[in-house]
Amino acid sequence: MKSALKKILSKRAILIVLVAVLVISIFNTYLILDGIRTSNSSNILAYDFVLSQDGQVYQLRNMYNGQITTYSGSASSAINSALSQGDSIYLNYGTYILTEDVEVINKLNCKIVSDGATIIGNGHKILLYGEDYTFSQNGIISGLTIINGTIKIQNSLSTSISNIKFVNTTTGIEFINTNTWSEYNKIENCQFINNTEGIAFRTPVGENATGSYASSIIERCSFNINDFSVGIKVEPLAEFSDSQLQNVRFWMGEHGRANQTALLVRGTMCQSLLLGVVFESFTDEPVYMFGIELGETCTAAPLLDGGVSFLGNWTAKIYNPYSIWISGVGSLFSREKVDIPVGTGNQYNEPVSIDVQPSNVAYFKPKIEVTGGFKTGEIVTVRIWIEYIDNTESTQTVVRTFNESGSVWLSDEEMLSLYPSQNIVWSVKVAAKTNMDSSGVYVKVSGYGATG
Repeated sequence: MKSALKKILSKRAILIVLVAVLVISIFNTYLILDGIRTSNSSNILAYDFVLSQDGQVYQLRNMYNGQITTYSGSASSAINSALSQGDSIYLNYGTYILTEDVEVINKLNCKIVSDGATIIGNGHKILLYGEDYTFSQNGIISGLTIINGTIKIQNSLSTSISNIKFVNTTTGIEFINTNTWSEYNKIENCQFINNTEGIAFRTPVGENATGSYASSIIERCSFNINDFSVGIKVEPLAEFSDSQLQNVRFWMGEHGRANQTALLVRGTMCQSLLLGVVFESFTDEPVYMFGIELGETCTAAPLLDGGVSFLGNWTAKIYNPYSIWISGVGSLFSREKVDIPVGTGNQYNEPVSIDVQPSNVAYFKPKIEVTGGFKTGEIVTVRIWIEYIDNTESTQTVVRTFNESGSVWLSDEEMLSLYPSQNIVWSVKVAAKTNMDSSGVYVKVSGYGATG
């Protein structure tokens, strides 16, 4: 009888223990999930840490073990602690106050993500830093409203910044290279409201730093610009090249009317494409209000493609006091007195290419000028043909001969005979020769055309 009772008590004890373990397990699961219920995110458990805000208290939850650490007064310590231990943090809906910079150093695939949290930056920065670009790659920052704070990207590759509002800050996003480069960046679905600088590509600093921020995309972003402010700035020696601005809108003159520039280029935007970009001015009396300003140190302007619009009144749509060449689809160009070396002994010299790189040539009408002293019986021959973008050349050529000084425009029919039925014209090639062993004749080609 006593043995049976012991067995019953033993079973009851085991059952009680199992129930207790189950209750504790359910409670721990509740604790883990309770802080993230408002996030509406199905993959929240994929983050290393989740940060929640309750008044002046911040609770940082380790998503591996459920441990909660409490921080008072400032979210900076909590975020820095999370990103020193792990690679990702999710911020629940709330207001997070920074009292120091958030520093993400030498991290691959780092994530700072939310679905509506607000960060009060107090002038501080969220810094993604790599010793060089190999140490800091594929960072993601998304879903925040940042007030008086900056995201700074330094020596980092392929950073994605999306769905963020930057409000009342000196600089919204800042790129700087101090060792190697920061390329393949994407800024998407962001709003820049009342910022002194929306996005800044800085002059490189350091012996091993390059100016390259190439192959980057700014897409579906808007800029509300006030007086003495710039939407996007490319500083001297900065190379925001081989990149794209797509479906971007700049609103200007709503709050002030002076010293506003949407796109300020003092470095280079070589082969960077503007597509569907709208510059809109709302003031009737603009003072130093520019859609695009090309500074003295600018080495290449961006390419203007389809859907680029300048609406309203401007001091200048494109302010270009240093005559930087502006190219785009259908833009015009000219070439003046290009020297063509004359080959002797009835052999053509090396051809000269007339091109508009990085654009292609849609049309070119050349004028041949021949000057100098002709010898008795001397004949100078000038040959013109086309090079296509695939490095092939036209089989048809246009040839003009001269036995005295003179000039001639090639006809439209002659030039059109060189154009392909299906290809893209990359350059117009010109070569010259004389039938003499030496010559005092000079050949030059001028003309005008349009880009494709």
